[in-house]
Amino acid sequence: MSKLKTASVLAFERNFDVSDGIFYQTNWVQRDRQVKVKISEKSVRGTISNRLKNTVASDPAKLDAEIQKANLQTVDMAALSQENDTLVVKWSLKVLPFTGKPCVCNDAEYQNKLEQTLKTYIDNVGFDELAKRYATNIANGRFLWRNRMGAEFIDVVVKIEGDKTLTFKGKEYSLMDFDKTDNQLQDLTKLIKQGLRGEKFVLLQIEAYAKVGQGQEVYPSQELILDKGKKSKTLYEIDEAAAMHSQKISNALRTIDTWYPDAQFPIAVEPYGAVTSMGTAFRQPKAKTDFYTLFDAWILKDQIPSQTEQHYVAATLIRGGVFGESGKE
Repeated sequence: MSKLKTASVLAFERNFDVSDGIFYQTNWVQRDRQVKVKISEKSVRGTISNRLKNTVASDPAKLDAEIQKANLQTVDMAALSQENDTLVVKWSLKVLPFTGKPCVCNDAEYQNKLEQTLKTYIDNVGFDELAKRYATNIANGRFLWRNRMGAEFIDVVVKIEGDKTLTFKGKEYSLMDFDKTDNQLQDLTKLIKQGLRGEKFVLLQIEAYAKVGQGQEVYPSQELILDKGKKSKTLYEIDEAAAMHSQKISNALRTIDTWYPDAQFPIAVEPYGAVTSMGTAFRQPKAKTDFYTLFDAWILKDQIPSQTEQHYVAATLIRGGVFGESGKE
């Protein structure tokens, strides 16, 4: 029997279909009237505040000359009106079944072993822990990102098929751990678990209400413009409403990894534990804690990871992606 090798073509489809988040505005007390948050453009004259070369910074005359230069900028901004004090972010989440079967694999023997291994995880370990963590990241409003930091109160409303709704006080759920539990969270956890197991079709409509204050600025996604035009910041919008990229919401949803070495806070599930804002990979191949090392040892060598490492590997596959091993080095 030939030695089992990782398939050169291997991919998993994502199991969470997340929509973009659309920004609306309303009043905290009366929420029946909601209007879109519009993006507006403004031009500002900023000051020179970046770190300067020593030759300039140490010479008063050169520094004065530099400071006198106008730092003109045209930027997009989004804010509530003076009549409204609450930001509303609406998005939807579809949970698809995770069976352990890849969407693409060019090695039948490897695929058979992969599916057997993951079926053992699904049957014996299950999705209880993962589903609870995903549910917590909905309940705590992590997907609001910077908008969450500036909010006095947060309500997260999850609408399920029919008329059933679940309502969470977002500030009562920690961003640092997943220990809290209650009946509402258990109901949401059960729904996500049923979706991952393929026991029912799960489509959730999610609305977050964040009381940030009348006229306050809010923060949709910023567009990456490679060909710089006249604007130094361009914000994302859909149908004339400020919006947040689905990728950013998805990143918040999968920020459940507290299993990496010396973990101090949750990070998004990524093959190398990458956090680009910190310029750090928290799961290093040298330490044998990255996805590929754990995944290959589990599938190819029958080295069963710890239960927390199994959670991490499964969560990475639920995230989706291309995981084949190229023959090139």
